[in-house]
Amino acid sequence: MASIHRTTMTPTKLELIAGWLPKQSWYVGTAGTPDLVKAGGFRLDDPEGEVGIEFMVVVDTAAPEPVAYQVPLGYRGAALEGAPGEALIGTSEHQVLGTRWVYDGAQDPVVQAQLRALLRGEATPQHQSLSDTPDPTVTVHGIEPGPRHDHDHRAEVRIIRVLRPTQAEQGSPGRLVAGWNWPDGTAARGVFAAVAPQ
Repeated sequence: MASIHRTTMTPTKLELIAGWLPKQSWYVGTAGTPDLVKAGGFRLDDPEGEVGIEFMVVVDTAAPEPVAYQVPLGYRGAALEGAPGEALIGTSEHQVLGTRWVYDGAQDPVVQAQLRALLRGEATPQHQSLSDTPDPTVTVHGIEPGPRHDHDHRAEVRIIRVLRPTQAEQGSPGRLVAGWNWPDGTAARGVFAAVAPQ
């Protein structure tokens, strides 16, 4: 399992995301620069131990009403060969690990593979800031763990970028549900990802 280092990154994750977020087609803010606060998320382990995987929730408080965004992140020790230019969020200096290339997890193959594994019931979500600690608040609905099928590896997974609170956690199968906190401390839960119908 991945270890969480108690150290700093320069620039910080929030600084990197703040510069990248307004350039995305799904960004709904109107301010030139978002004012972001970390609001939740979870991690997944890379079986090879090479890529850090984090699903971060940030809330933009610059908007008239706060907006919650999910930003899946892949942290790498070297550039990802063949990745499109827009996949790179930026680079940062980690005090323990050195230079880290931070990618949009929606375009990182390792992040995508582990997200599919989670939706198949074959990966365990980990606490965002504690080492070797599962996060039971992250739940997958409608997927029965079992033998892998070829179509599971090709299934299209839709990552929800702008998060909406939802009360009901039952319904369509293949949904990943997790939580975050609004700036006023109110807790919310919503769908983070869903398997597209075949």
